[in-house]
Amino acid sequence: MKVLVITGDKKFVPGNPRYDLQAGWVDAFVVVYWGKENTKPTIPEGAYDVITVQDPFWRGLFASRVAKRIGTQLNVQVHADISGQSLLKRLVAWVVLRRADTIRVVSEKIKKQVERTGTKAPITVLPVYVEISKVGAVVRRPHEHSTVLWVGRLEEEKNPLAALDIFKEVLKAKPDARLRMLGDGSLMEMVQARVRGVAAIELLGWQEDIVPFLETSDVLLCTSQHESWGASMVEALAAGVPVVAPDVGVAREAGAIVVEREKLAEAVVDVLEHHRAGTLFLHLPTAKEWALLWRESLLSSRVKA
Repeated sequence: MKVLVITGDKKFVPGNPRYDLQAGWVDAFVVVYWGKENTKPTIPEGAYDVITVQDPFWRGLFASRVAKRIGTQLNVQVHADISGQSLLKRLVAWVVLRRADTIRVVSEKIKKQVERTGTKAPITVLPVYVEISKVGAVVRRPHEHSTVLWVGRLEEEKNPLAALDIFKEVLKAKPDARLRMLGDGSLMEMVQARVRGVAAIELLGWQEDIVPFLETSDVLLCTSQHESWGASMVEALAAGVPVVAPDVGVAREAGAIVVEREKLAEAVVDVLEHHRAGTLFLHLPTAKEWALLWRESLLSSRVKA
């Protein structure tokens, strides 16, 4: 099978674990970057069995035109929560998804959103690949304080300022509690200003590996406005750390404690007081299982290579 990938991820290159996982299971794997700096990329000559594009929005619209021009199938990936997008982006997604030959989504929740577009394409639910063995082997270590962990980019969509407000409410019931925030972003200065002088809150910046922090955390708090999936929630639950979250991304499917936003502080306190544990409800495929399912999801039944 010859696959052309249109991506917005400049790091999707050899050596990237996701790239290597996919490229190793097809005959040819050609990647083209489409982003703000390159909205008219050159498509390498050659015959492709399928074009797979990493979102159904403007990048997806470009990919659909290329697929039509060169006469090949179009596979559209949907990682984002479509309902959380602007009206214009939702309309673009509606067009792209109805042009798709196959569609891959990361959760049942997003599958339902895609189905509402009226697409006739087969939809495969395949979660984001996570190397879960290391996380599943986490050994929880004793620690002095009740510890709340927050992980994410310090951007509006992740709502880090809400985490600070929620934690203030938690402190009223649990004065010994601590909040550890992992992440960086455009709101860093604002967050720093809000926590200056507050010893109970640690800003630890971006961390490639959250396992050491899961070892000494009692609950993971998610405050996102919307999530495409929610890798940190999945990793926490796999490590036995309970997750408190609004109904975003894969939270409900994964086994998080899902509550209304105004009840997040109350739910965190309940977890801390009752020493609850987390359990991951999702089945996550092995690397080989994931790769085989991914390859199978690319083409419709009328063409299999």
